[in-house]
Amino acid sequence: MSTTNQRLDFPSAGRNANAIAQVLASELPAGSCAVLEIASGSGQHGVEFCKAMPHLSWWPTDLDPSHLDSINAWRVHAGLSDRIQRATALDVCAENWRTGQNQKGWPKAFDAVVNINMIHISPWAATLGLMEGAARLLHPGGVLVLYGPFKKNGQHTAPSNADFDESLKSRNPAWGVRDMENVAAIARAQELILRTSIAMPANNFSLVFSRS
Repeated sequence: MSTTNQRLDFPSAGRNANAIAQVLASELPAGSCAVLEIASGSGQHGVEFCKAMPHLSWWPTDLDPSHLDSINAWRVHAGLSDRIQRATALDVCAENWRTGQNQKGWPKAFDAVVNINMIHISPWAATLGLMEGAARLLHPGGVLVLYGPFKKNGQHTAPSNADFDESLKSRNPAWGVRDMENVAAIARAQELILRTSIAMPANNFSLVFSRS
């Protein structure tokens, strides 16, 4: 199969990439920055972010084999193979991720971990695993950036998010829009402190945590 056919096109990635890039530009450490992306999807985000921020070195991961193929195809198509690494298969619920076995070829620590639109379409165990692994792999002072829909104080921030939540739960009862305070609490247990929450287009939020 050609790399053109392997490249997936997720419309949402095209819509939100610029807004998320602005958050990353203001919140990621200055200078050379190694970023681990969890659940990279099609790979479009990494391409757009690396185009916008030449100081980034991007390490994409995903669980879906078709996504891994797409990520690798996008990095070649964009001419960014020097800054976007080959995608790594990763399950944040797996024991080796949660307890300390690093992936071959990865840096010992990262300046940032980025996770976009995952925790509402995965079981709560995936959010727990994400926090455990991110805390282990981040440099002190490194940041974890989450993006997606969230409830605040147990309440949806828009009727469309409530409808989306019901749709998610009808597909899988373990899925759903998470409460921002609950996410912050499990992050805090891993010494990841919520630094800021940023309202984003389409009733989403970016949550920025710092490793203490």
